[in-house]
Amino acid sequence: MRTTLAVFAAAAALLVPSAALADESIIKSPDDHPLYRFEAEPHGLLGFGGPFEHGRGQLGAGFRGTIIIVDNGFVKSINNSVGIGFGADIFFGHGVLYIPVVMQWNFWLTTHWSVFGEPGIGIAANPEAGRDVFGPVIMVGGRYHFNDKVSLTMRIGYPAISVGVSFFL
Repeated sequence: MRTTLAVFAAAAALLVPSAALADESIIKSPDDHPLYRFEAEPHGLLGFGGPFEHGRGQLGAGFRGTIIIVDNGFVKSINNSVGIGFGADIFFGHGVLYIPVVMQWNFWLTTHWSVFGEPGIGIAANPEAGRDVFGPVIMVGGRYHFNDKVSLTMRIGYPAISVGVSFFL
């Protein structure tokens, strides 16, 4: 009897409606995002294009740093910022060191979500024979912000996919 009562009590507690927490849009509120000058992002990678396309995908790890150069970016009426990103990615399969340099355009959608685009160039510092040395970088990504200082960052595009943690300093 006690077990049955406990099961019913637990089920009732789970069925009680709770208040939904909606994330408020901040895209139309310029400068309503965390104040930072540098974003540090260690990440894991899967490389599939450029110097990595001859394999089945190359696993790797890396670091991306982005310096904010314009806090209220190209469109003054929305919440955006622009930075210069640079990094170093090591791919384990063939020991390729990849150095991306990009422009990062950030759009702050809500207090917990931001998205970005990254056009740029990548340099394979030690490519294997027949691989590209210079190539384009075109990425899009999103961040889930745990708070003003830390986010989960996901990026997809050419020549790789990455998942990491960003620290806003």
